[in-house]
Amino acid sequence: MPSAAEAALAGLRAAAARDGTPSLDRRRALLDALAATMLRRAEAAAAAIDADYGGRSPEETLLAEVKLVVDAARHARRHLHRWARPRRVGVPFPFQPARAWQEPVPKGVIGIMAPWNYPLQLALLPAIDALAAGNRLVVKPAEATPRTAALLADLVQEALGEDIARTVQGGPEVAADFAAQPWDHLVFTGGTETGRRVMAAAAANLVPVTLELGGKCPALVLPGADLRRAAQAILAGKAVNAGQTCIAPDTVLLIGHDRADFLAACRASGIGLPETVVVNDRQAARLAGLCEGASVTPLAPDGPSRQRAIALAEAPPGHPLHEAELFGPVLALQPLPDLAAAIAWIAARPAPLAIYLFGASRAEVAAIAAGTRSGAIVEGRCVEYAAFPALAFGGVGASGFGRRNGEAGFLEFSALRARVAHGGWSLSRLLDPPRGARARALVRRILR
Repeated sequence: MPSAAEAALAGLRAAAARDGTPSLDRRRALLDALAATMLRRAEAAAAAIDADYGGRSPEETLLAEVKLVVDAARHARRHLHRWARPRRVGVPFPFQPARAWQEPVPKGVIGIMAPWNYPLQLALLPAIDALAAGNRLVVKPAEATPRTAALLADLVQEALGEDIARTVQGGPEVAADFAAQPWDHLVFTGGTETGRRVMAAAAANLVPVTLELGGKCPALVLPGADLRRAAQAILAGKAVNAGQTCIAPDTVLLIGHDRADFLAACRASGIGLPETVVVNDRQAARLAGLCEGASVTPLAPDGPSRQRAIALAEAPPGHPLHEAELFGPVLALQPLPDLAAAIAWIAARPAPLAIYLFGASRAEVAAIAAGTRSGAIVEGRCVEYAAFPALAFGGVGASGFGRRNGEAGFLEFSALRARVAHGGWSLSRLLDPPRGARARALVRRILR
């Protein structure tokens, strides 16, 4: 008996064989339907995620889950005709008057494995890119947020229909089976170690993958920074979803400022207790373990249950705090003597999704860009760049690879098929066999 993932894949392949590639008008209608359904189910989404977390800010859900998905769907719908146009390419003179172009065509059926931290957004943003490119898709929601997974399944069915998209629910065994299916492309968002296992499973079927992982996103507070504004921006980014965001600021690299002054600026910001809780006891225990042996300074009292205050944490070199992604309401603090030391700190670790800069001059920005690798460099704020629907989003190296959002996401799930139309004659045909002395001489002349 086929597994749920195997059956979903087979069903969509049969639908593709029967109905063909969705037209641009159908894709636009599907994107419209997804946006409209998301808006209708907005309050239900906020309630489901709140129940799964045991305390998730409804405003964060409405902004970071509902609005981002609606904006992305509308952006794709608006620009789809331009993205889907064939792209003319030049033809070398000896082959003229041939014409050559590339046309984006859908890859087929896309598998999407979504995480628990943004269980709707991180399922539906890649789904939007895949739909825009003309694909069908199967979503595997996170088992850690079961109410949201059930709502997502209903939403996908209502908006898209089972000839375009399906949902497979279940725990780790289902996820492992899902990763092992022969998708035409597989998307995984989650932790780096799980990402390695997903990629290994996909490799058995030569399935191309898009991985969005994470890393220790540093926030560099440089000598030119206004400490009050820098602390406000960093903590605002850290407070979103209680720091359970792959692009949350992880470590503050404090350069040319006194630690006590930065702490005072953090306290003055008024941002101390996130509105969202740590998702479960396992994550809370993981954070507590990371902070063992570190000096921890909470910015407010903890709230009820797993509602944890943001805490600044300092530790000696070699401590796990400096190596593991924190992924919670803990902000590591690392004073450094100069920009060169900060660049060396970043370069010594796996490339992060984002590097945040505060008070950087043009020369400092250029030095950081030249001396580091990351998915993004952002000046002046944290996290918000992920809400730009036209901006390609993704990592590099250990923080992932592949891009989603906008035209970059459309191309991620498209194959650029080469098209050539030859003319009736061209100079190149002088070299067709059988070749005489003149043709053989011409070949050697061309190589000079």
